[in-house]
Amino acid sequence: MKNVITIQHTQSIHHTNGMVGSWTDWDLSEVGIQQANNIGKNLSNQLSDKKYVLYSSDLLRAKHTAEIVGRHLGVAPIFVAELRERNLGKCVGKSVQWLRDNIEVQEKSIDDKMFSDAESRRDEWNRLLPFFNELMTNKYENVIIVSHGDLLSVFNTMWLGMDIEMLNKSEIFGLAGGVSFMQETADGKRLIKRISDMSYIK
Repeated sequence: MKNVITIQHTQSIHHTNGMVGSWTDWDLSEVGIQQANNIGKNLSNQLSDKKYVLYSSDLLRAKHTAEIVGRHLGVAPIFVAELRERNLGKCVGKSVQWLRDNIEVQEKSIDDKMFSDAESRRDEWNRLLPFFNELMTNKYENVIIVSHGDLLSVFNTMWLGMDIEMLNKSEIFGLAGGVSFMQETADGKRLIKRISDMSYIK
């Protein structure tokens, strides 16, 4: 049995300045710092009777979110490169407008890449899969994951036991600061009990 909480990092500077996120190492905005503190406070009130292990992307905006949440929970984050956002290649460090003006391929399937040196959704899936498999078989029953919107959408598909090809047809996206609650029951059934709950940032 496992209880998994995923947190999409809170508001980052790139959400406000028109720049691409991806592997650019943007920090949280002041709003994002307050949102992360609110998530930490709300979770600490809710989870006071359980010990959690906390994994996070090592990109600064997720790392900072995890560090703030972890302080409230008394847990030190474990930083995992596999939880990074999708790498968009040569547009990393550029503006969203630059991306729109220079995109090489319009994505229509999980194998398309916006730029020749970018990750496809399949690449992202394959990067995440070893971590996911280890997570599902390790000794920890209570887990918190802090990551990014595109990566967590892939995670949600894995969690539900769907094949990667399902990402061509459907997926579950969240919002910055959204908190999701998942459970694997004793008989192996995986549930999503709440998805991208935005009340925790308040």
